[in-house]
Amino acid sequence: MEFEDILYEVRNTVAWITINRPDKMNSFRGQTCDEIIKALNKAGYDKGVGAIVLAGAGDRAFCTGGDQSAHNGNYDGRGTIGLPMEELHTAIRDVPKPVIARVQGFAIGGGNVLCTICDLTICSDKAQFGQVGPKMGSVDPGYGTAFLARVVGEKKAREIWYLNRRYSGAEAVAMGLANVCVPHEELDATVQKWGEEIGERSPTAIAIAKRSFNADTAHQAGIAGLGMYALKLYYDTEESREGVNALKEKRKPDFRKFAK
Repeated sequence: MEFEDILYEVRNTVAWITINRPDKMNSFRGQTCDEIIKALNKAGYDKGVGAIVLAGAGDRAFCTGGDQSAHNGNYDGRGTIGLPMEELHTAIRDVPKPVIARVQGFAIGGGNVLCTICDLTICSDKAQFGQVGPKMGSVDPGYGTAFLARVVGEKKAREIWYLNRRYSGAEAVAMGLANVCVPHEELDATVQKWGEEIGERSPTAIAIAKRSFNADTAHQAGIAGLGMYALKLYYDTEESREGVNALKEKRKPDFRKFAK
């Protein structure tokens, strides 16, 4: 497979999928999502692979969500909002191998959602997590909200979405969003070690365990699908566009003037 937006390699029994857009803080466009989906399926059904790592290139960011330069009421690809987010999130959950998020920097917006959905999250002491949707005229109306509440608890999830603060790697571990926070220079070795340990386990047992975990929240796929249609309608409003316009004009958005 030939990829433009991602890098793909297998290290021992661990497949590494790396978003390779460091100049865009590893934000994703439509093509990026499609390539990640293809790579997940490639690794997921490769009998030589025991675990999958989702990473971001460079030191600054794991992923900062949707590429705002490709967004003007709709993104640049396919799917309800111009990004196949439902498919990407489902691919992470359905692939029969554990997916490990490797977070070395910013995991913001849609990047934070990816960390939430991945089976495991390993971060460095330079990592920062958080949501920015309500500051940008956006929201994740599926796994990024409903499933996040399962991961970190209802009150904490609402705090993350309502206040849009940033959280350190240590704070992410404390709330259950990450499994472990390690010194930055030890991140890759730790991620590889965890992946190789998983690769030594029974692949069938691991696949059944993952399906069993997912079964309890499978209904949230319906919430996500419905929510994406609501999000598309929201993106067509001046209130939502105010967030993108304010970013382009380097000013603070004024959403309140659109309140009804």
